Amino acid sequence: MQYRLLGKTGVRVSPLCLGSMMFGQWGNQSHDDSVGIIHRALDAGINFIDTADVYSQGESEEIVGQALAGARRDSVILATKINAPMGDGPNQRGNSRRWIMQEVESSLRRLKTDWIDLYQIHRPAPDTDIDETLGALSDLVHQGKVRYIGSSTFPAAQIVEAQWVARERGLARFVCEQPPYSLLVRGVEADVLPTCQRHGMGVISWSPLAGGWLSGAYRKGAPPPESSRVKRMPERYDLSKPANQRKLDVVDRLGALANEAGIPLIHLAIAFIIRHPAVTAAIIGPRTLAQLESQIGATDVVLTDDLLNRIDEIVAPGTTISASDVGWQNPALAPAARRR
Repeated sequence: MQYRLLGKTGVRVSPLCLGSMMFGQWGNQSHDDSVGIIHRALDAGINFIDTADVYSQGESEEIVGQALAGARRDSVILATKINAPMGDGPNQRGNSRRWIMQEVESSLRRLKTDWIDLYQIHRPAPDTDIDETLGALSDLVHQGKVRYIGSSTFPAAQIVEAQWVARERGLARFVCEQPPYSLLVRGVEADVLPTCQRHGMGVISWSPLAGGWLSGAYRKGAPPPESSRVKRMPERYDLSKPANQRKLDVVDRLGALANEAGIPLIHLAIAFIIRHPAVTAAIIGPRTLAQLESQIGATDVVLTDDLLNRIDEIVAPGTTISASDVGWQNPALAPAARRR
């Protein structure tokens, strides 16, 4: 495994980051199976694990904590996230100081650790000043509960704003961004990725298989696979929607290209992401051990310039086929906000 620097932190991480969203109620409900997947990933050289408080309402963090108990914890770069609702209360969510200070303690308890290597803001919060958020995160860094901080699914303008506020206020800065990036979701190539490069930030891309679309399971004429994600996120998977029909067309063409090149589509999709010079690591999110094994080999794949050019002919650089795959919509473009 060839390790990479996470931005300018001096910390080296594997080009594959093990995502744990599918461990627990949302995916694999067997804790023993999930722990086994984590241990296999570590044995394969992956030293980077990403989770979030909201994944199965804390259950994913508990599974990760169980898997890393003991000596394994010291060798792992452990990342988690905060923002999404964790209860019915109006203040059990968001990016406020009050919630950050409360919820970090819950994450530390579930993860069975004294510190979090990378604590990330899962989504922007238009109702919260970034100064408030960075101030709280900086205090956690000073307390030793958090080593580094990052953002996830922030648009380029807010990435720049956060960097500016951190510099002007003398606060801890985001050292990395976690954007959606795949062969079907290439919008970040236009602004987010070059912005991260200019600010010396690492990039940990989520959903390199586009939520399973690039796994080979979605093909024309075949029934869609059974998945808990289909029920939770119908906009991304409902085949009656024109955008998802376009995704089927693109996946078929990419699959044919992968076959011609003698590369599994899964490997082609992941290798494409980690080849980008701005990307530090791609987050893989297996639900089963077989899915993990099918993805690990992507780090050995070399994509030629000719193959990259042919990919660009199928999905143009900077193109996102379906807005529902991005994970965040600008509130300024919501119907109510557009009314004048």
